Amino acid sequence: MTIFQIPSTDGFELTKSHSWSYGLCVSTSADRLRDPRQRAERAARILDVAADLLLRHGYRRVTMDDVAAGAGIGKGTVYLHWKTREQLFSAVFAREVLSAMDELRQALRQDPQACLLHHFARVYFLAIVNRPLLRGFLLEDPEVLGKLAGSPGTARDDRHGVMARDYLALLAEHGLLRDGMEVDEIGYAFQATFEGFLRAEGAAPAGGREERADLLAGTVRRAFESEATISDATLRDVAAATVTLIGDLLDADRTESGLPEA
Repeated sequence: MTIFQIPSTDGFELTKSHSWSYGLCVSTSADRLRDPRQRAERAARILDVAADLLLRHGYRRVTMDDVAAGAGIGKGTVYLHWKTREQLFSAVFAREVLSAMDELRQALRQDPQACLLHHFARVYFLAIVNRPLLRGFLLEDPEVLGKLAGSPGTARDDRHGVMARDYLALLAEHGLLRDGMEVDEIGYAFQATFEGFLRAEGAAPAGGREERADLLAGTVRRAFESEATISDATLRDVAAATVTLIGDLLDADRTESGLPEA
C-alpha cells in the first residue's frame, strides 16, 4: 500500500483497478470508423453523467439505463465503452483519483513548499475529502469498494509503490526526513497516519476539514520530518522532481485505464 492507494473502511486499496479500455466490447463497423476524438468525447460525457448520477443517487440505485438516458444515447452505446456497470463505475472512480492527484501536482507547481511531506499530506488530504464523489466512494461499504477496487497484484500497484518510495527517497536525499528511520519505515508509518485521518472522516462533521488537514500536517511534520533548512533553489528542484514523478504516474494510470485527458 502506498500514499496513492486510498484505503477503504475494510482495507481495500482503492487505486487498484481493472485495466479498463474503450475497446473492451466488440464495436460495430460504424464505431470503428468514428473519429477517436469523438469516441473520447462521448466516453467523457458518459463518465460525467455517471458521476452526477452516482453523486445524487448512490452506487446501488444507478443503472446503465439511467446513464444512457442521461447521456442521450442508447444503452448499447455505453457498452461499446464498458462491458459492465461495475467497469463503468470503476472508471468514474479512477478518474476521481486521477483528478485528486492532478490537484496535488498543480499545487507543487504553484508552491514548491508543497513538496515537503507535511504540506504534501495536507494538500492531498483536502483534494480527496473535498471531492464529494471520491469521499462517497471512500466511505462506502466494503462490498461496493471491493467491486470498484478490483483485484490485487496489478502493474498499477507496482507503479504506485515505486513512485511513493522514489518521492520519500528524494526527501531523504536532501535531509528532509528525520534520522533514525529507514525510508520504508517512514513510508509505512506515514501511510498508516494518512489512512487513519481519511477513515476518521466518516464520523467527522462536514465542516472543519481545513482544521483537520492542519492537524494532519502537524502530526506528519512532528513525526517524520527533520529540522533541516533547505535553500529556495533546492526546494524548487525537489518540487520539480516530485511533479515529474506524479506526472509519469498520472500518464501511466490514464493510459492503462483508457481515460481521456481531463
